[in-house]
Amino acid sequence: MISAGEAAAEQRDLAGLMDLVSSRYEDADGGSAVELSRNLRGYFIANQSVHLLTRIESIEFPYKDMARVRLTIGTLGRKAGDGDTFDLAADVQDVRLEMQLERGEWRVTRASWQPVVRA
Repeated sequence: MISAGEAAAEQRDLAGLMDLVSSRYEDADGGSAVELSRNLRGYFIANQSVHLLTRIESIEFPYKDMARVRLTIGTLGRKAGDGDTFDLAADVQDVRLEMQLERGEWRVTRASWQPVVRA
């Protein structure tokens, strides 16, 4: 699911990204799936090229139908070479996702993110 989300974002595929989001989605500020879709649309308009560097920090399964994922995501101004050099990233975020199994498919139900402070 994480790889599918990364691929959809890099292709600027809003529908593909939103297919991974539950209709019950809520972000840390109380935003809905509709608001997330609007924000992503604006991001894609402002950024004609999207390159991500994603590292899964942890995955927990507190219940068989629930997952908690912590990611580090860097948005790159240009495509990175081999390796995972976050030094090239223009913006690095610590992302926390909660996912639920809905009709056999994992969907994001909650998300929060904060900038990673780099020295």
